[in-house]
Order: sequence, then C-alpha cells, then structure tokens
Amino acid sequence: MNSIQINLDGRHLRIGIVQSRFNETIVAGMLDACVAELQKCGLDDASIDHVSVPGALEIPVVLQTMAHTHKYDALIAIGAVVRGETYHFEIVANESCRGVMDVTLETGIPIANGILTVDTDEQALARIAEKGADCARAAIEMAHNIKTIAAQARERT
Repeated sequence: MNSIQINLDGRHLRIGIVQSRFNETIVAGMLDACVAELQKCGLDDASIDHVSVPGALEIPVVLQTMAHTHKYDALIAIGAVVRGETYHFEIVANESCRGVMDVTLETGIPIANGILTVDTDEQALARIAEKGADCARAAIEMAHNIKTIAAQARERT
C-alpha cells in the first residue's frame, strides 16, 4: 500500500488567511494561535497573507478570489458564529460552511475551516487556541497531500 505521510513542514508554502471581524475577541485569539502555529511549522511572515472581512458570510468570496490567484498552497478561514435568539445563527453557520466547501471543491485549493459555530462565547473562548493551531496544521498537511498526489499522477503518465 502506498501511503502519503503526514508532512507539517511549512517551509516553501504560501498560506492565505481570511478572518472575519465579527466576534473580534474570539477571532483575534484564533488568528494569533493560527499564525503562531504556522510559524512554528516553518512559515515566515512573508509567506502568510491575511485579509480581514466584516463577517463569516463574507469569508467565502475572499477565499475564492485568493484561490483563483493560484498564489496559495492552502487557505484558512477564521471566524466565529455564536448562537443568538434568532434563526440568523443557522443561516450564517450553514451558508458560511457551504461557501467554504464550495470554494475548496471548485478550485482544488485546500481550505482549513476554522469558522467556529457555538452556543456561547464561553464555548468559543475555550476552543480558540486549539482551533487556530489545528487550522494551521490542517492547511499545511493538506497542501502537501495535494502536491504529493499531483506529483504522483504526473510520474504515472
């Protein structure tokens, strides 16, 4: 069996991050954790591009624009949707997630989805450090997986 090994070496990769500003305390913590993990994995500041958008629903279109530049090995979505008293939570949570997945499948660029969907601020605050770091590792790993699969396909032709 041929198995692709996990590769978390971020050197020589370019990563884009799209972060919503809504629920700013939560997303700022996630962004800090994400960037710290990217750097720990070998990316320097020049290899990381960051775009801030108003809210979670605006994230997919910026991810799509970034993906179409063919400049990035992977992208990361960072946001937080906290349940309120209205149906709006379901719309934002579902549609932002669908949008991120649509961009991934349309472009073939892996996107680590770090848009938290939680009931309370406390739940979000308890998850921000680990979720931010998880997104960094997922983006790096998926970038390598896609590159390895493409290289193997070229070798077989």
